[in-house]
Amino acid sequence: MESTKVRTAGIVTLLALAGAVAATAPVDVGTHADTTAAGHGIPSYTPALTCPGEVIPLLPPPGHGHIEGRVTGAQSGQLLEYVLVTRDGNRSGVLTDTSGRYSIPSATVGEHTVTAKILGYVEQQRQVTVTEGQTAVVDFALEPGALRIEDIVVTGVSRGIPKVKLPFTVRNVDIANLPVPSPGARGWNTESYAPISENRFRRVSDAPLSTFAIDVDRASYANVRRFIQDGQRPPLDAVRIEEMINYFPYEWGDVHGEHPFAVTTEVSQTPWNPEHRLVRIGLHAPTVDARDLPPSNLVFLLDVSGSMDEPNKLPLLQSAFAMLADRLRPQDRVTVVTYSTQVCLALAPTTGDRKGEILALIEGLRAGGGTAGGPALQHAYDIAREHHVEGGNNRIILATDGDFNIGPASDEEMVELVERERKAGTHLTVLGFGTGNLKDSKMEQIADNGNGNFHYVDGLLEARKVLIEEMGGTLLTLAKDVSSRSNSTRRGLPATA
Repeated sequence: MESTKVRTAGIVTLLALAGAVAATAPVDVGTHADTTAAGHGIPSYTPALTCPGEVIPLLPPPGHGHIEGRVTGAQSGQLLEYVLVTRDGNRSGVLTDTSGRYSIPSATVGEHTVTAKILGYVEQQRQVTVTEGQTAVVDFALEPGALRIEDIVVTGVSRGIPKVKLPFTVRNVDIANLPVPSPGARGWNTESYAPISENRFRRVSDAPLSTFAIDVDRASYANVRRFIQDGQRPPLDAVRIEEMINYFPYEWGDVHGEHPFAVTTEVSQTPWNPEHRLVRIGLHAPTVDARDLPPSNLVFLLDVSGSMDEPNKLPLLQSAFAMLADRLRPQDRVTVVTYSTQVCLALAPTTGDRKGEILALIEGLRAGGGTAGGPALQHAYDIAREHHVEGGNNRIILATDGDFNIGPASDEEMVELVERERKAGTHLTVLGFGTGNLKDSKMEQIADNGNGNFHYVDGLLEARKVLIEEMGGTLLTLAKDVSSRSNSTRRGLPATA
């Protein structure tokens, strides 16, 4: 392996001092089977292309069971994809996969009402009793139905398209057999971003201290670049200024001495008001030779659900992880876990000198099915903990569009999971892919709370930047749970500028 210098994480914070004021820095898994997993009453599945390895049973916690089934058209017998299946009136639920299957892996013991709904069909409800540790099968056969005006939600208005007057009137439209658009289809956009609250300005004399975390994410820059290149204005909350600044390398020189990082500060006038001051505070870590990185225990957690079946998602993911796999050393170990409707141990722990096996596995991945992201992340943590390397780099690299719809899926549930698991010494790197249903808010939060970092990959050059050129910053953690504090009255900065 050639000698490669990799840039470790650095952070830049800008503080605006306005007069007497300062800113406070802020796979489808086959068909039903008659057999069950031993002792659990959980149906076994025959892995298809999306699970090239061993399917990991999604065992319910105590006091819970599974609900699963298949949805078809009552008249056509056609398997229905993207049917929304909910439980007990919840607005959120799970979607059926390409084989018409759905799975609710954790339902409390007792009576439940399961509802299946999709445009063009009559909504149907079924009652089911869930038994602890068992799977209740609830199948639906939906009858075609008329499209009601209240079922239509306007998400945008097109401009500049001339109206056309038809020489005839359309009285009835039979939409029962019309194809349902996939989440990646044109016009379907469910991207989500966490709201950004601007810090208010405060007088330096009243609040001279500014505290900020030193975690480094750079996802916002690449994501904003994607919008601009597509000729679109980025959503307001997609623009995180600190990530835009930290995206670029800074020539600060190397770090020497006993401390793991150095601090560089600079003060200048603000471009928009000569009476204001702009303070740049840079924290930078030493440059590390890739050959000197500690042994790695990596878990590649790869989303192969149906929503990843787009050129800028799974194919780009495969190219990115092939580049990273090619840089693994004999002392490194990698496990590959994939997830769609089920969680799959695609590759057992394998040393880095067996690159052929790792690359062949990555190249053969296929997309399809739902998104059991929550259970998959828990299994990834379990594997990382089981093969923990003392003094090594123990890390999960999650690659996804963030669209979880099976098992624990809310931002709060994901944050609770990573906060609990990070105490075992496993770090989390999150790589976001794709457009249209990117869940930026979820990925940013779980990375920040999992002692990790978050990047958005919009092309091969960005993949190389994140996983090769900045390998040290992406895969190496120098310090945990660290924050920094600056005092605006020190070093001659007056309290009233």
